[in-house]
Amino acid sequence: MRTPNVFKSRAAVSGICCFLLLLSGCSRDSTAQGGSESSSTPGASSGGTAPVAASSDATTEVLLCDGQTKVDVAQGTPGTAVAGALMAEWLRKNPNSSWEAEERERHTLQPAADNAALIGQVQGQTYGQVTAQDVTLWKTETERVALAGSEVFHSGDQLGSTIGVSCDMCHPHAANTHPETYPKFQAQLGRVALLRDMINWCIQHPVRGKALDSEDPKMRAMEAYIYAQRRGKTLEYGKH
Repeated sequence: MRTPNVFKSRAAVSGICCFLLLLSGCSRDSTAQGGSESSSTPGASSGGTAPVAASSDATTEVLLCDGQTKVDVAQGTPGTAVAGALMAEWLRKNPNSSWEAEERERHTLQPAADNAALIGQVQGQTYGQVTAQDVTLWKTETERVALAGSEVFHSGDQLGSTIGVSCDMCHPHAANTHPETYPKFQAQLGRVALLRDMINWCIQHPVRGKALDSEDPKMRAMEAYIYAQRRGKTLEYGKH
């Protein structure tokens, strides 16, 4: 079964706390709207199904940043409870949300470096004293981007291939088939190339797709994935 697009529905999980509060400004009492509910919850039918928060107390509609997932909560509900309700609703609508574990298992993603030794140390004005939460955040977010790159790397559709070719057909698990690192002079381009330049060369030629902008989330994710898979390799720029 195909999992949701990583740059759309999956962003809802990584941005679970990035929700918008749409204040109703009035009670959820159906009589206030001429006997009908003005905004029903997901899955509610027009046949008189009761809203989630059927109460005379004022409620707030909370919308996740995917623009679709929403819940009604009583005003004054703690933020953690609101986030939990949103997560539960998102998971209900996205049964394939275990994509990260599946992607790790299929393509043996290398883990990000362990920065636990930095806990308690001071790193200037950016972090102050490094906490365990900092270290967990760094690892989780870095691996999430690399995992997104893994999916693009292994999918001709996401690469925009016109002939059904994906990067892994020549580079299983992002293997480097030539003993080289970047930047280096690349004969195909006739100039010094960065890793992203060679990714685009491959997309345009073997993959037969369109080049990606350097700031395209897919490009950034693939770069992260390739670097992740080459963890431990010596970075020796210019080497052929």
